[in-house]
Amino acid sequence: MQMLANGTHFNRKERKGPLVHTKLGALRGQYVKVKGQEADVQAYLGVPFAKPPVGQLRLAPPLPAEGWEATRDATKQPLICIQSKALFEAFSEMMGLDAEVPDISEDCLYLNVYTPANAAPGTNLPVMVWIHGGGFSGGYAAAYDGSGLAAYQNVVVVAIQYRLGLLGFLSSGDDTLPGNLGLLDQLEALRWVQQNIRDFGGDPHLVTIFGESAGGISVSLLAISPLATGLFQHAIAESGTAAMEMLIIGQPEVMLQDPTLRFAVTVDGHFLTDQVKNLFQNREFPKIPFMTGVNDDEGGWLLPTAKDKPVQEMLVEKYLGTSEDRKEIRRGVTNLIGDALFTIPAIVTANAHRDAGAPVYLYQYHHSPQFLRERRPGFVGADHGDEIFTVFGFCFTHLQIQSKCSEDDLKMSKLMMTYWGNFARTGSPNGPGLVAWPQYGPEENYLSIGTEQEVLQHLAKDRFTFMTQTLYEKMDAAQNEKTEHPEL
Repeated sequence: MQMLANGTHFNRKERKGPLVHTKLGALRGQYVKVKGQEADVQAYLGVPFAKPPVGQLRLAPPLPAEGWEATRDATKQPLICIQSKALFEAFSEMMGLDAEVPDISEDCLYLNVYTPANAAPGTNLPVMVWIHGGGFSGGYAAAYDGSGLAAYQNVVVVAIQYRLGLLGFLSSGDDTLPGNLGLLDQLEALRWVQQNIRDFGGDPHLVTIFGESAGGISVSLLAISPLATGLFQHAIAESGTAAMEMLIIGQPEVMLQDPTLRFAVTVDGHFLTDQVKNLFQNREFPKIPFMTGVNDDEGGWLLPTAKDKPVQEMLVEKYLGTSEDRKEIRRGVTNLIGDALFTIPAIVTANAHRDAGAPVYLYQYHHSPQFLRERRPGFVGADHGDEIFTVFGFCFTHLQIQSKCSEDDLKMSKLMMTYWGNFARTGSPNGPGLVAWPQYGPEENYLSIGTEQEVLQHLAKDRFTFMTQTLYEKMDAAQNEKTEHPEL
């Protein structure tokens, strides 16, 4: 899910912006004001981490960026990767956001860095690298103002871009064009962080990757890819994991059979060495601290399809039953969508990392910002992407919305930034003054996060059992019945 933010608000005082010297050259950034904080944040925008993927480098793996001699202006948002700009402009208007979407270009492999005012080479602050969502077909760094999170948690925030759609995920199924170029772009950005983030006050040995939706899938895939080993120490996958089969296709030729011409992640034998379920079963991936979770009303925005009619009937029977109560039917539909696309894959992924021996933290998020609630029916809860507003502390930035943040929004922003910031610092979200968040173990504890926080167990247990066991048993039984009685 792509959140649209207004252009970053800068302090326009008559003073030069901050200057940083990197291995590639000098960058002149700007100072950013954050509400509730006296000190400014330093922002460096449009920093190249790879050569422009154009000409002979089009549809080729990324190469490291080349250096420059004169001081580079880092005060303008980068152009965004090829996608539908009009789609995000319409989405911004629908959400009540005053957002300016940058122009598109193939030359789009840039990142933004937000670092606290006190940061300097050698400060060794935790680093949080954000990977945007958008179904691997949309999204961009300018939509995510990292200044609030940087200021309130004293961390360095990096928001990256990567190639999308055809240019990022086209695959021939062989060595000619293995695919997953967008994921290789993410790797190149993480390598840039390793080589340069000290200059911004960050610690290259204390990097947390986090992302939402397709960004969460990316985080989850990076956590099990051998190519990413050592590039980060912690991972947070919000409302998107590697177990989401809808955006991961084993064989590239399947893409060509999709009437929507959807480009997705493929098993290329390089970045992704095997089917995700096999990698999960073999448990051959780093045991790094891993956080994942979902919102309580993920199903408010997308309807999945089941190609087999018997499967459709089984799902309807389980989630809708015979009820004629419209509220029950509505809740059943949204649960079905949220479970199939997000909740069940999140639990499968949490189980895999737990069983591999990694510290795992699972959550369910329940808060929707006031300005979004005002534009939605009353029955909609925390929809897909809602947590982004509080994780980034957008209430404390200069995101232009049509109504003010409520007191609950402000409290939730501080709470979420603290949990996420603690995780980036230590690999655990816990800290003073917070409801203790236990690891996800055999008891399957998870944290319910709303205006109140509560430790619960067995997220969607009955529905998880149905989706991962009962449904397949019924499908097998139906197939056996059809084999024994072909006249049916």
